[in-house]
Amino acid sequence: MKPKLAIVKIGGNVIENKTELAKFLSSFSLMAEPKILVHGGGKLATELGKKLGIASKMVGGRRITDAQSLELITMVYAGLANKNIVAQLQAKHCNAIGLSGADGNSIQAHKRPVKEIDFGFVGDIDGVNEETISNLLKVGFVPVFCAMSHDGKGQLLNTNADTIASEIAIGMSNEYETTLYYCFEKKGVLLDVENDDSVVKHINSETYQELLEKKIIADGMLPKMHNCFHALNNNVQKVCIGDVSMLATKSTLFTTLTL
Repeated sequence: MKPKLAIVKIGGNVIENKTELAKFLSSFSLMAEPKILVHGGGKLATELGKKLGIASKMVGGRRITDAQSLELITMVYAGLANKNIVAQLQAKHCNAIGLSGADGNSIQAHKRPVKEIDFGFVGDIDGVNEETISNLLKVGFVPVFCAMSHDGKGQLLNTNADTIASEIAIGMSNEYETTLYYCFEKKGVLLDVENDDSVVKHINSETYQELLEKKIIADGMLPKMHNCFHALNNNVQKVCIGDVSMLATKSTLFTTLTL
């Protein structure tokens, strides 16, 4: 039987809220099984960019990463956000180690080809170095990945954090029974966006199509759900979506996705 492994992606609204972040990190640190944390930091990058006079360029909710923006997100993602999270986890006796995809050659990617839009220095993932990550887990480290990969030729790349979490879960599934958690400000996938308690507790491939047809799953939830089912179709055991309370063992109000 494979050992269990949790891959947890934390959303930007949780990172922005100091109270919610502290609550999340407390729950995360108490998870008994080996675990990996993945985070972004887009809102922090936008905020710091304003102070530095660097305007954010967004298309369809996705950041255009030119050379100047890449410097900014490297400072924020791999520096400010990552190290603050690592320091807070260390304070909770969780032996975290902060990483980008370049560290240990953990996450390889290529620069997204230009089609209708030139996203700049944005990476699409080619592979995850499960041996490096597994070695860190086996000696007791808790990897904390920021949303950056590299191309193996010296170039850092901005990479979607949901996708990084999904690809890590897939890559590690050869050795571990992996569960992927997307932790954000909502309690799960909602039937009614105006009602925070209208959580759809279980979604499989069939109900997913029904929710798509009824446009209950739409807009920003679409790429997240794509990552969920991409993971499930590639050997990830299950995916859970919910707020901070989802990580508590007695919590039941969140969404679980299976095939």
